[in-house]
Amino acid sequence: MDTAVTHSGEGRQRAPRPRADALRNRERIVAAAREMFVETGPDAPLDEIARRAGVGNATVYRHFADRAELVRQVVLSVTERITGEAETALAEEPDAFAALRRFVHAAADERIGALCPMLSDDFDKNHPALLAARDRLEKSVEDLMAQAREEGRLRADVAVGDLMVALSQLSRPLPGIACLDIDRFVHRHLQLFLDGLQAPARSELPGSAATFEDLQRKP
Repeated sequence: MDTAVTHSGEGRQRAPRPRADALRNRERIVAAAREMFVETGPDAPLDEIARRAGVGNATVYRHFADRAELVRQVVLSVTERITGEAETALAEEPDAFAALRRFVHAAADERIGALCPMLSDDFDKNHPALLAARDRLEKSVEDLMAQAREEGRLRADVAVGDLMVALSQLSRPLPGIACLDIDRFVHRHLQLFLDGLQAPARSELPGSAATFEDLQRKP
């Protein structure tokens, strides 16, 4: 592994940089776990995750001390990736609802359903890295929705929690479903959902709009 000497002249070495193949293996494991968590939940067998990633079980444990650490890294990875999608869409699209539409479809492709462990009781929601990533995601999506609302394109009675719940549900396979190509319906159904978000609203929604905090409160 490569090491480097600091500019202080004291000869102190920096921490070794991970090798490129080790980084690739880590990325493969996270990607495989993301897929498995969407398909079967966060209790997916680690040996199956290793098989799908094309690595041995020992490689998984070399990168992640336990299942909790792997689940946290998957949630963090998905959160950061979809945050980037929201920020890029808002910066590049001609209007905010077009940006919202682009974000929703991109988030589905990033397997946003893998964030569902955040709602379970045994998941550490207060890990500092996750709190920072969640706050950035919430702000980026709220900014996108607020602008679409200001432009008169988004109905006024929905909030970021409503969007994220619907997106997670519509992009996950139904439990026990036998249809192996269910993904081909995802974007079709997301487009139907997006049509329902547009203003003017055609009906009054029951209950109240949901925030991120609402999603994590116990009933």
